[in-house]
Amino acid sequence: MEKLTFYAVSAPEKLDRIGAYLAERLSRDVVRHRYGYVLIAMEALDQLLMACHSQSIKPFVESFLHMVAKLLESGEPKLQVLGTNSFVKFANIEEDTPSYHRRYDFFVSRFSAMCHSCDHDPETQTEIRIAGIRGIQGVVRKTVNDELRATIWEPQHMDKIVPSLLFNMQKIEDIDSRIGPPSSPTGGEKEENPALLAENCFRELLGRATYGNMNNAVRPVFAHLDHHRLWDPNEFAVSCFKIIMYSIQAQYSHHVIQEILGHLDVRKRDSPRVRAGIIQVLLEAVAIAAKGSIGPTVLEVFNTLLKHLRISVDFELGDRRSSAGSTTFSTNSKESDERIVQNAIIQTIGFFGSNLPDYQRSEIMMFIMGKVPVLGTTSQSLDTSHLGDLGTRRIQIMLLRSLLMVTSGYKATTITNALPPPFLDPLLSPSLMEDSELRQLVLEILHNLIDRHDNRAKLRGIRIIPDVSDLKIKRDKISRQDVSFMKKHGQQLYRHIYLGCKEEDNVQKNFELLFTSLALTTIELANEEVVIDLIRLAIALQDIAIINEDNLPMFNRCGVMALVAAYLNFLSQMIAVPAFCQHVSKVIETRSLEASYFLPETIFKDKCNLPKSLEKHEKDLFFLTNKIAESLGGSGYSVERLSVPYVPQVTDEDRLSRRKSIVDTVSIQVDILPGNNTDDKSNI
Repeated sequence: MEKLTFYAVSAPEKLDRIGAYLAERLSRDVVRHRYGYVLIAMEALDQLLMACHSQSIKPFVESFLHMVAKLLESGEPKLQVLGTNSFVKFANIEEDTPSYHRRYDFFVSRFSAMCHSCDHDPETQTEIRIAGIRGIQGVVRKTVNDELRATIWEPQHMDKIVPSLLFNMQKIEDIDSRIGPPSSPTGGEKEENPALLAENCFRELLGRATYGNMNNAVRPVFAHLDHHRLWDPNEFAVSCFKIIMYSIQAQYSHHVIQEILGHLDVRKRDSPRVRAGIIQVLLEAVAIAAKGSIGPTVLEVFNTLLKHLRISVDFELGDRRSSAGSTTFSTNSKESDERIVQNAIIQTIGFFGSNLPDYQRSEIMMFIMGKVPVLGTTSQSLDTSHLGDLGTRRIQIMLLRSLLMVTSGYKATTITNALPPPFLDPLLSPSLMEDSELRQLVLEILHNLIDRHDNRAKLRGIRIIPDVSDLKIKRDKISRQDVSFMKKHGQQLYRHIYLGCKEEDNVQKNFELLFTSLALTTIELANEEVVIDLIRLAIALQDIAIINEDNLPMFNRCGVMALVAAYLNFLSQMIAVPAFCQHVSKVIETRSLEASYFLPETIFKDKCNLPKSLEKHEKDLFFLTNKIAESLGGSGYSVERLSVPYVPQVTDEDRLSRRKSIVDTVSIQVDILPGNNTDDKSNI
């Protein structure tokens, strides 16, 4: 061997004839099953290949590859492994000049077939599969860096390579799911284990993918997952896409996300669990991509997800309608499966939105709000005309839940940036007051946006706070922009809270959120003028309960009384006017002795005895405007406006709305307004 090598190195022009002779001998020996000679010939070819790096090596390589192909074609596992080992050695040699005519199509096909080996002997099967994976790795290394030979990225090759690797990666998933968490492999194990070897090869392949061929590498993954029904359950799909997202170059992340969205569109008629599986994969991909560049796909992601949300609600209601006559178990399970899809979409929207920078997040908030179907909105909103009232309400709840997640943790510099009119108007629309859950979501979104100093957790629940200073509330001086915002939009906020208190289906959570809304407005947005407005609002709420023109149930009336008590107790301590605090404390004290159902600690208990009526109650159980005006007047507040009863602003939507409480409010307003003089009107 030494002599042969020396001869070949010193006379390189003879290499091609040496190669041809060895190849001929080897072919004969393979056919005649003289495996000892095959081994010697192959070793000689290997050593010559490693030793000679001259220009004349090209023809020799052709003979060499021809021999490797012969070994791979033989049915003998040992020869296949031998051929693979030789090919891997060859793949690690860097050639000085590219070879334009050499093609590796045969090797791709053969190594891919070996990856799927089903030999009856498990050890031989594993050996052949490992050889197949190492062969693919060799082909990738040999071809992937050479721009003149980009054939490896062509779909016909990728459609063989990628599924072969995934097939072997999947095997470890199956074993792991039976045994438990995988232990970290040692170096020896990596070589022995087809799954780990396949995963490393897959990572290497993706790491070398460029802008132009990224899609060719990712599409076969979808085909494999579809073919083997791996979206439900989707553990393997999730782990695949985690590998993809971490292996590719960060600037190509949006390519993968676009491909997942495209696949979601293709599978939109599939079972809910399959769609939920794809959406969860999208969530994982987005979670990784959000740390880097997501590129131009932001709106596309949200648009596609919202479209699928509407499709899912459509399916759910379609199933419900078709089963109206017969209550079958399968339909109920299908409905709950659609809920899984909807929750997965909301989670993805929320996670994606909350990971965006603030300037993009405000765009997304506007985008989602624009999709919420409310009375009198533009054609931008999701089309729910064929879904009926129930479908529209489901869509509203889903979109508001998404919005709640997107707004979580959003810190705008000014309140005008957080609540611009195109966002605030539909958010406070009467269409979103149709039931208690919708109202809760609207208030929670408002809290996310108004609460810029994270005080909300300290105000959780509704209670009489003995000493507000113990809460250590953080606040800044009210800025000029905030004052201007309250001048323009304060009436909208007051009106929303006022009408929210008049709803019959309010539960404890609604009252708690209304209390937090009032408290946060006081902390974040209240100058002296706003404080007076808030007191007028509180007195008007008390009047709702006492006069009861809306025929509210007794629980709601007592709930409103408790809300007013909790809020005025908070407000009086925040503005720290002793006489005002004294009046509020006295009323609360009297209530705790004579009418504890007017206090939040009592009324929101499970078993609270409600009064028969509120007519007989003494005045000292109520907060009195004249007493409050007296106490604040002494501290320099301009209290003239306190004598003007608060009446909510009328909007065009009220006239369009069919809702009883709003229509009543408008008619009351029409009764009250003519009785006021012009000065009062300008103050309202």
